[in-house]
Amino acid sequence: MKKTLIILSRIPYPLEKGDKLRAYHFIKELSKWEEIHLVAISDEPAQQSSINELKKYCKEIHVFPVSKWSIAVNMLKSFIMGLPFQSGYFYNSKVAKEISALIEKTKPDHIFLQLLRTTEYVKNIHGIDMTLDYMDAFAKGMERRFETAYFPASRIYKWEYFRLRKYEGRIYHWFKNKLIISEQDLNSLFITDTSEVKIIPNGVDTDFFSPRESKKKYDLLFFGNMSYPPNVSAAKYLCEEILPLLLKNYPDIKIAVSGAEPAKEVLALDGKNVEITGWIDDMREIIAQSKIVVAPMLIGTGLQNKLLQAMAMKIPCVTSTLANNALGAENKDSILVARTKEDYVRAIELLLQNPEVYQSIAESGHRFVNKNFNWEASARKVHELMYPEK
Repeated sequence: MKKTLIILSRIPYPLEKGDKLRAYHFIKELSKWEEIHLVAISDEPAQQSSINELKKYCKEIHVFPVSKWSIAVNMLKSFIMGLPFQSGYFYNSKVAKEISALIEKTKPDHIFLQLLRTTEYVKNIHGIDMTLDYMDAFAKGMERRFETAYFPASRIYKWEYFRLRKYEGRIYHWFKNKLIISEQDLNSLFITDTSEVKIIPNGVDTDFFSPRESKKKYDLLFFGNMSYPPNVSAAKYLCEEILPLLLKNYPDIKIAVSGAEPAKEVLALDGKNVEITGWIDDMREIIAQSKIVVAPMLIGTGLQNKLLQAMAMKIPCVTSTLANNALGAENKDSILVARTKEDYVRAIELLLQNPEVYQSIAESGHRFVNKNFNWEASARKVHELMYPEK
């Protein structure tokens, strides 16, 4: 069995963030064919429950903590050196030496890294084939952020955008294989020739996220990591722009906004028609309790796992063109796509008022996800890239 060292910028459990979800399922599936040695950089204490879960699939687990002081110092260093702030946030020279020693000791057949924020750890590694999962087009995501943010955040985002843009291409040739989550993200990379980048979509655990009967408590649901800026902006757009228009015909409409670590801006949305639930241990409960999932993504990159999970549970979804470009669902068949707040209102009212349309979108969305998004199939493609048959 081949030996694979996986380097991540977070402990990939629990699954409250998109990068954790992708990493966890890749580890779970790859462990069927490979011996997994996991390295996780962590800016927070490791929970024993998380380690216990990962032990099911990993031969070894090495967690390297980075302190707040280290983060501050190394972000300053990255600024001086012209590197992305994200590299500085997750990079520590002492940890780098320990990882190099671990690689020397373990002698992996292949090294897999997730996100460009981990790549400084292998810049001096030679003689071992490596795979980088870019996952999202980070520079493009940062560009969208600085275009909509206010000063001084806009200035910081702009600095990061230019650094990420340069860094995406700089590290390209370090890796034998390069992965990305969607065609939209592939086309958004600031790399001259992306022909070597393979699209590997996320999957959805359709055994876990399966249809279930539940009394409906909410008309609309938006969920995700609620400290993540694209999710914060989407929640605000839903509650501040779309909701006032819906109240004209639905004065008692109820919206749930769910997810870990809600930002102050999100907490401020709580009110008569909006409930901010915070983290929920089992998201299936609140998905099943909701009539419609709305994901009005204005900025950001990548594939929206919230849409995959809701569609797998036969909950109809309304989303933005940006989000659906990555998903690839057919508008008015498997999903409803909106461009303006008025579009969102019309789509939501259509689903609330027409049971036949509601059921048709739900059924078609369920078929679409089951056909196109499978963790085992995606992980097998990764395995075959890392270890091609000779």
